[in-house]
Amino acid sequence: MSGANRIHPSPSGEGTGVGRLGAENVRSARPTPTPPLKGRGFCPRGKLTPNAPLAPLVWFKSGGAAEWLFEPKDADDLAAFLRDLDPAVPVMALGLGSNLIVRDGGVPGVVVRLGKAFAKVELVPPPTGEGDHPQDGGGAGAARRVDQTSDQPACAPPPASLVPLPVPGRTLNCGGGASGILVSSTARDAGIAGLEFLRSIPGTVGGFCRMNGGAYGGEVKDILVDADVMLRSGELVTLGVADMGYTYRHSALPEGAIVIAARFRGHPGDPAAIQAEMDRIAASREASQPLRSKTGGSTFKNPEGQKAWQLVDDAGCRGLTLGGAQVSEKHTNFLINTGNATSADIEALGEEVRRRVKDKSGVELQWEIQRVGVLPPSPSGEGPGVGRRGQSALPTRPTPTPSLKGRGS
Repeated sequence: MSGANRIHPSPSGEGTGVGRLGAENVRSARPTPTPPLKGRGFCPRGKLTPNAPLAPLVWFKSGGAAEWLFEPKDADDLAAFLRDLDPAVPVMALGLGSNLIVRDGGVPGVVVRLGKAFAKVELVPPPTGEGDHPQDGGGAGAARRVDQTSDQPACAPPPASLVPLPVPGRTLNCGGGASGILVSSTARDAGIAGLEFLRSIPGTVGGFCRMNGGAYGGEVKDILVDADVMLRSGELVTLGVADMGYTYRHSALPEGAIVIAARFRGHPGDPAAIQAEMDRIAASREASQPLRSKTGGSTFKNPEGQKAWQLVDDAGCRGLTLGGAQVSEKHTNFLINTGNATSADIEALGEEVRRRVKDKSGVELQWEIQRVGVLPPSPSGEGPGVGRRGQSALPTRPTPTPSLKGRGS
């Protein structure tokens, strides 16, 4: 690769070149922590791993370790663990690891990964007796009321909400760890149309419920009936779609809440036609996106009435590189790890793209990819730069003017 569109790290190793401390170095420097559980006699049935490397679990294949990685045995195990966990300890869920940058200093607290017990997808069965599932013919009028008691914190202002009824034979009950491909394939086999777009979302039910994931004309808010949400306190609540507070690629779920199951409703369809639509979506993705690369999916949200990729391309960022990170030549709203990128490389490149787009068009792109964790200690011996979820931690370091070559420099 030529240096025609490359950002060169500074000779001092600071600024845009910071972050060469790899995940293994960060991991080895950490002592094994003490489990942050209130009841020392409590022993979770699932797997609790200290200093767990996260790079192998995320699509970018970069980043540091989780202070703790918890893989619960089932919902009861997760609830008991969260109830016994020190309330000051942060918790975040990890699905398939797409749409995520894990910073090189790792993730403090507990990362929860839902395993096979949470990856089942089942058809809601027809009623076996009167009153089991009132029929509404698929319309949106019928509803059931889900009440939240006063001691159960809600995600939305109303203490209760009307939730569309699952329609037997047209609704899937999906575990929070199930992939979009599994959900859409199960829907196809059951003759349920309207869920085909999930084939294109490289994540799990829990992830795309939290962020209102969508593609190819569909969004989770269009198909969600309700979701079972484990709150940080260990309480389990069922929230209807209206309670999720959905906007574009966002929900009102509080920090630490984990979607452990959800019901999706479609409409009757021909399995062959459903498969044809899934094939069309798969072919379109293959043709337009760098699916064979280490990437995180769509990097920036589409501004109202505009396409993020077009703004990035117009700003001269196609193929732009920083360290081992690159703006994809195939789709400019994708960042890729060309082989040895640190998460600091990837995030700094994204910030440079945002700067160039702002300078070119006046549009300030918003990250769609979630960025979690902390920066590693700097070579000067300073402490790590802490970056809260969804915010850039890069300004915590002095950033010299990069040596830029190529278009838009």
